[in-house]
Amino acid sequence: MTTPKVALVTGAGQGIGRGIALALAADGHDIVVADLEFQREKGLGVVAEIEALGRRAIFVSADVSKKADITAAVAAAEEQLGGFDVIVNNAGIAQVKPISDITEEDLNKIFQINVNSVVFGIQAASESFIRRSVKGRIISAASIAAIKGFPILGAYSASKFAVRGLTQVAAQELAPNGITVNAYGPGIVGTGMWELIDSELSKINGKPLGQNLKENVDSIALGRIETPEDVAGVVSFFASDRAQYVTGQVLLVDGGMLYN
Repeated sequence: MTTPKVALVTGAGQGIGRGIALALAADGHDIVVADLEFQREKGLGVVAEIEALGRRAIFVSADVSKKADITAAVAAAEEQLGGFDVIVNNAGIAQVKPISDITEEDLNKIFQINVNSVVFGIQAASESFIRRSVKGRIISAASIAAIKGFPILGAYSASKFAVRGLTQVAAQELAPNGITVNAYGPGIVGTGMWELIDSELSKINGKPLGQNLKENVDSIALGRIETPEDVAGVVSFFASDRAQYVTGQVLLVDGGMLYN
């Protein structure tokens, strides 16, 4: 009998993270659902959904801006689920401000959560993979904003450009160990993050709530808003044997917004 692979997904209590966790569970992975402590109830709900699919799962409280929390989550995967093969550095936040209004606090917060966490995830995962001679997969959340900077999303765009750079560097450094490093670039996903972006854009440009979101969705070639399941399909590919020769890439999954 083949030993199930184990995947750790950060920010897995809701939204895109939940979709990724469920997709990887459906692929046969046991899952570490990692999220902030105040998301514990939602996270345990995702654990129950995964168990209903016949896979094992645990919830781990983790603040991804803290290296010790990510390291502990990886250790929990090894100790409680008996292995560790895939990390999905999914957790992230958005900020909507003109570049002239971005504060030092804004920059520190978004880089701690969107960038530092990816570095810590790469470090913790690769240490575990190399120590155990596992040809693991490191998969991180980029964005269409990793390819093109968007007005009013300056700090967010900068953080996602950083994820793209880190992905390319880590892919080259870890390739001798058989570890692949890739990222997924969502467009406009129907989650709480885009509700926040729409609300903040409304304050800036005066358009009614929902109008900014509608205009952006109308620009999508495939004609509909993105779902967490759309994103999860790309992550499922990166985590699979089909992607064993793919590394250092940011794969856009945006329904046809940017063409890279």
